[in-house]
Amino acid sequence: MTRPLPLDARTVASVASAVPVPGYDRGLVRTGIVHVGVGGFHRAHQAMYLDRLMNDGRALDWGICGVGVLPSDRRMQEALDAQDCLYTLVLKHPDGTYEPRVIGSIVDYLFAPDDPDAVIERMADEATRIVSLTVTEGGYNVHAVTGRFDEANSDVVHDLRASATPRTTFGLVVEALRRRRERGVRPFTVLSCDNVQGNGDVARRSFAAFARLRDPELGAWVEREVAFPNSMVDRITPVTTDDDRAALARRFGLEDRWPVVCEPFAQWVLEDFDGRPPLEDVGVQIVADVEPYELMKLRLLNGSHQALAYLGRLAGHRLVHEVCQDPLFADFLLAYMDEEATPTLEPVPGIDLDAYKRELVARFSNAEVRDTVARLCAESSDRIPKFVLPVIRHNLAHGGPITRATAVIAGWARYAEGVDERGEPIEVVDPLRDRLVASARRQREEPLAFIADRELFGDLVDDERFVAVYRDLLDALHRDGARGTLERIAGGPTSA
Repeated sequence: MTRPLPLDARTVASVASAVPVPGYDRGLVRTGIVHVGVGGFHRAHQAMYLDRLMNDGRALDWGICGVGVLPSDRRMQEALDAQDCLYTLVLKHPDGTYEPRVIGSIVDYLFAPDDPDAVIERMADEATRIVSLTVTEGGYNVHAVTGRFDEANSDVVHDLRASATPRTTFGLVVEALRRRRERGVRPFTVLSCDNVQGNGDVARRSFAAFARLRDPELGAWVEREVAFPNSMVDRITPVTTDDDRAALARRFGLEDRWPVVCEPFAQWVLEDFDGRPPLEDVGVQIVADVEPYELMKLRLLNGSHQALAYLGRLAGHRLVHEVCQDPLFADFLLAYMDEEATPTLEPVPGIDLDAYKRELVARFSNAEVRDTVARLCAESSDRIPKFVLPVIRHNLAHGGPITRATAVIAGWARYAEGVDERGEPIEVVDPLRDRLVASARRQREEPLAFIADRELFGDLVDDERFVAVYRDLLDALHRDGARGTLERIAGGPTSA
């Protein structure tokens, strides 16, 4: 058997017969975007769109310089450095077809802990016109209920000290903006690509708040002069596994330290702003108002991920497609979207919501993607308040149904006990893990212990209707398990 060819700039031409490779001279590509948080999603999404433009012979001045801020980003630095920032994107079709492509739009990668000033200067360079972000839902340092910037965060406190070497994205970006202002250089656009409602507005509040704490005049300038467009992004991108690496080597003779696998579907809806590449020419929807699209995605796709994750895990499922191919769960999911999530949405221009919802179930059912339930269950304290609680609050305010959305919260509470229905341990991955597990393990004696956390749930614990439905469902999960609870829900209302 022929040994797989390691991917890098010297070998890329040799693999072109098996895998499509960049059709442009990467030596001509210049950095126009600095992206913080280079993970699987960024490489399956924004970097892919830029690569499309470059393959059309355009946007060669919009190359991406990736930036890692967290210690865990060292692995990405090592993988990309070894491959001259090239990597393989593999689309996994439901029929088993693999569609690989080598992506070349990332042309540099800087690891901030090694040289924060190099990162700041790259951002401050006049050629950089966009600093984009995928720093997760929790990366904006805002309170889940109040939306206020957490100025007591220890790393933020550190970065606000005089002459401190920045540790945070806030410290790096704001210092770069300060230098541009001092040098008379136009500020770059800050483009959030995270699953946060009004992500640009949230980013503006966070970065302006940090800048204001550092220097009130600088904060006012950031809020006034820096563009923070909103965007909606969508592509299911599971964590890369060793099996994915082995399949790429076996099928295509290519050795890639960190390929990206994803579904065929991709969507990017972006508010228009000055000084951007012509992304509309490669399928990006440029709109005046992103809100209808982002609410659709957050409450239908992201909310549905939460709806199937905890209950599916408790019932013994480990892969997302297994949950969606289970008729009981598929029916629950569609009913959640139809009866509870959709009534919270305004019309979405150009979108057939019924078709969109059914397409979501088909996407979730793609067995080739092998997305894990564990991935969807991680970081719940960042996700649930943004994706599911707004549905409950809207329907409480308007007299709408809340049973299925409340079942998601009860499922999370039961999951957070750290043991499934078979007595097997559950690894709860969450920044608030200790707090969540402690309250969940008290709830058999104190049924409201989990939702009494006002930092996560606000005043929902004071709503008699919500509490009645929640207690009933939590009791059903303890007594009948996830399947029994969903069967009961399918048979009719849980309570009046």
